[in-house]
Amino acid sequence: MLATSEPPALRLDILAPMYRTEKDSARSGRVDDPSGPGLVIVWSGKESTLVAHRVGGEGLTLGRELAGTSASDDRISRQHARVRLADGAFVVTDLESRNGTSVAGQRIERETWAHPPAVVRTGRTVSLLVRDVRRFEGAQVTVTDGVVVGPTLADAWARIERAARGGDSLLLTGESGTGKELAARKFHAATGARGEMIAVNCAAIPAGVAERLLFGTRRGAYSGADRDADGYLAAADGGTIFFDEIGELDLAVQAKLLRVLETREVLPLGAAKPRKIEVRVVAATLRDLRTEVAERRFREDLYHRVGRPEVRLAPLRERLEDLSWLVATTIEHVATGLAAHPALIETCLLRPWPGNARELVGEVRRAALAAREAGRTDVRVEDLDPHAGLIIQRATASDSSPSPAPSTDKPAPLPDRAAILRALEAEGGNVTRAARNLGLHRNQLRRFLARQPELAPKLTGED
Repeated sequence: MLATSEPPALRLDILAPMYRTEKDSARSGRVDDPSGPGLVIVWSGKESTLVAHRVGGEGLTLGRELAGTSASDDRISRQHARVRLADGAFVVTDLESRNGTSVAGQRIERETWAHPPAVVRTGRTVSLLVRDVRRFEGAQVTVTDGVVVGPTLADAWARIERAARGGDSLLLTGESGTGKELAARKFHAATGARGEMIAVNCAAIPAGVAERLLFGTRRGAYSGADRDADGYLAAADGGTIFFDEIGELDLAVQAKLLRVLETREVLPLGAAKPRKIEVRVVAATLRDLRTEVAERRFREDLYHRVGRPEVRLAPLRERLEDLSWLVATTIEHVATGLAAHPALIETCLLRPWPGNARELVGEVRRAALAAREAGRTDVRVEDLDPHAGLIIQRATASDSSPSPAPSTDKPAPLPDRAAILRALEAEGGNVTRAARNLGLHRNQLRRFLARQPELAPKLTGED
């Protein structure tokens, strides 16, 4: 996260393991902001954790005496650093600690302002500063069969289970890699249905064979049909069918699918009589289906049948409390006795991970294999691919290359403000590198920053 010497807009959401004194604990109940800005400890020593502390009006002291979280951290001082609120932002002050304090991956000299969610490292403890700590207070992270579930994901799963008990359809939205098929299986399990869950990747079905695959065929229905074949819908009878990327289905197929869902009957190609089925439907999409309906790329009547209730699965950057657990669990699967270095956790927290948990797990696994082959017991930042977790950009000429011929192409669209901030923070405020990671020209990013004075001050000045 970007550290500056002037107050930025408040964006903190998660804090790593830090400690406060007994006196601070008593004061923490007096919070000026009713939303409860605070710090969440996510890593201490060699272990993941989840401990939340409010930053009251008089601040919070981070150190060895903060109760019961980081006994394994031998690098944290008794009073290491202090966090306070000022002008709607966090101010982090190093208390002349032995091993220093880092904010957004940069060691601070004395004091700095920080945006939430900001990553703070004190010794071997990594914390997140968050705008509202309430959802982390008393919360837990569970790991079952390699699946990591923190408070954000637990809330989504609770809504999925309610949908399964109260209806027969669900729409899952969210970015790629957020676990939509896993959520669909959660829905299926919660229904208690006797049948199976059948997963269908609509994006991989050629339009010409979609009807055969979905509805089935009867012998002689077309040249080469030498036997009866059930479709996906019949296979899901008594259970759940999961349509991944349902927006990719052809409009004509959508109309026939709607009829099946309304009548509870499926008519295979070449059959004279429909077959009764009982099936629940989970649909998933990366697209905004309401927009697709407005643009006439998705049938409105089918949307009303499968589009509610809707549960959005948060991207990894919105559930950072799970990240250290995902890293630790992945490394444990590679080799017993292998652990993450705190700097690796810090670095992973600072990257945007556009591929979400899927990308993180794959990249950390490769890093762990590299550490094991090197004969080390900890996985370090240098084991991680330099491009892991960064936004994939289109190829552009380097700054030192000759200027390309004038182009009539429009400039790349600006990503949202949060993505820009993450890129700046990941590059320590360097505008040129941040623009490159975002797939933008540096002047385009500078023009944006000029309109956002609270982000522009004290970047790095580097080109």
